[in-house]
Amino acid sequence: MDQSNNVHKHVHADGDAPAYEHTHTHVGKDGVVYEHTHTHAGVAGHGHEHTHTHENTKAVLNRLSKVIGHMQSIKRMVEDGRDCSEVLIQLSAVKAAINNTGKVILQDHIKHCLVDAIESGDMQEIEELSKAIDRFIK
Repeated sequence: MDQSNNVHKHVHADGDAPAYEHTHTHVGKDGVVYEHTHTHAGVAGHGHEHTHTHENTKAVLNRLSKVIGHMQSIKRMVEDGRDCSEVLIQLSAVKAAINNTGKVILQDHIKHCLVDAIESGDMQEIEELSKAIDRFIK
């Protein structure tokens, strides 16, 4: 599992939350201390944002690059008139790779964003995760 530090920023549409900053520190499996900070502006109508570190960004990008390459291969299969069954099997492999990539992102989100949202009482973040999961599993 990739433990590289990659900053990721979320901006939320509503700004009704009070202004505060929250920093969460944890020790990764590799013994390295990781830290991420959530900053909420809380200005009504101007949104709030939080910035944090994702552990698996490099791994996710690698997985997505492989999926893109696989999709290009499938496109060539279709262009070459390959058997539909073969194309469907390859599409199934891509769907599985996308789902597995989504799981990595979801696990990372739960470990960091959701934990911080619960600690800070940010119900909007919890609701957004629920909506994202609903869309992902359709």
